[in-house]
Amino acid sequence: MLDGKTGLVFGVANKRSIAWAIAQAWVREGARLAFTYQGERVKESVGELAAAFGPDTLILPCDVTKDEEIANVFKVVGEKFGRLHLLLHSVAFAPKDALEGEFVNTTREAFRVAHDVSVYSLVALARAAAPLMTEGGSIVAMSYYGAEKVVPHYNVMGVAKAALEAGTRYLAYDLGPKKIRVNCISAGPVNTLAARGIAGFTEILRHYETHAPLKRNVLPDELGATGAFLAGDGAAAITGQVIYVDCGYQIMGM
Repeated sequence: MLDGKTGLVFGVANKRSIAWAIAQAWVREGARLAFTYQGERVKESVGELAAAFGPDTLILPCDVTKDEEIANVFKVVGEKFGRLHLLLHSVAFAPKDALEGEFVNTTREAFRVAHDVSVYSLVALARAAAPLMTEGGSIVAMSYYGAEKVVPHYNVMGVAKAALEAGTRYLAYDLGPKKIRVNCISAGPVNTLAARGIAGFTEILRHYETHAPLKRNVLPDELGATGAFLAGDGAAAITGQVIYVDCGYQIMGM
């Protein structure tokens, strides 16, 4: 389904990452990928995972708050691949103290950082990717239900995800004439490195199992399958959308 396609993945931290599940699905469908990592702390982990796709898999450093690093990533990817078809944005961050206590106490700096890393980065990456997507493309970002309803302790991250979803729609409008589609996957809770930073995450997992129509939590492979669908021709008419992959939890009122 993705034979001959090239893709760039932002956001793999370890084997539990949603980004890794989607990357594996893309490769299974025939895509050739490059990866980025943020900081030396995860470089080795990302390198070991990416090596599973071949020893020459491209791995590049990128702090998405630095325009020069973004520019370098796309320069190197352009030189190696020639063109790009897929982009995965699975990047989000807020200072730990902003995910504790009350949202009303969010500092100006925490708000700025959360939106710079989690939202503006999608704009910056899409802008850099577009010139390489000469045959059209699919950009996929990761969101969460906290963008539309209050999830205790998600706080400023929920506000950032709401902005991410709005940004997805505006990017879809701007890039549509270039045959570039932009969509979000709103995933149910998954036990990732980022999720474990949210107070009460174990309780959230139990709550979903109890209240979701399917009475369970989503599996990483299921998120990978959705990522593969959005990347392929079967989703050729889908753009600007938020796709909920949460065992039905989003439909529930109580």
